[in-house]
Formats: sequence, structure tokens, C-alpha cells
Amino acid sequence: MFGRLRKTWGKKAAERNEERRPAPPATERRAHNLFEAAAAYVSACAEDDQDRIDEAAGWVSPEALSFGVNELACRAVIALARERDESPRTVARTLLGLPAV
Repeated sequence: MFGRLRKTWGKKAAERNEERRPAPPATERRAHNLFEAAAAYVSACAEDDQDRIDEAAGWVSPEALSFGVNELACRAVIALARERDESPRTVARTLLGLPAV
């Protein structure tokens, strides 16, 4: 008798635990963060790959993508400036083909 109660109680407890767990996503698609999106977007632009550009642009909002691209540009200019032992302003102007100031 107690075995039957324990078995029934165990099933009910398991059912309650299942109800509390969030359902797994319908698709196994992983969410991308804005820095992944920015890196994918910029590298796709550099390679002129429109399909990858469109894909990366869909990962996050346009505002988040803009922020990520800006952050990537800042970090890239700083890294190049350190590597070249120049100011970030000089490096940025050189990359854009602008005359030195």
C-alpha cells in the first residue's frame, strides 16, 4: 500500500516539477550578442558578402548593431595606433584616406 502511495506521489511531484520548468525553445537557435553581430557584420562588409551582412544585421536591433560597430571601430583604431606607435586620430584619418592634420 505504501509503495503504491509513494509511486503515485512521486509521479505527481515529477509532474509539478515539469510544470515549473520553462519549456525549451521551439528552435535550437542561439541568441547572438551585439558584439558577435558587429564582428560578423563588419567582416561580411569587408568581404562584400551580402548574405552574411543581412544575416548579421538580423541578429540584433539596428541601434545595437550601430553601437557594436562603433565599439569595434574604436577598439580597432586603438589597437592599430598602439601597433604603429601613432595617435588614434592619425590612424583613423589614414584608414579613411584623409590628409594628416
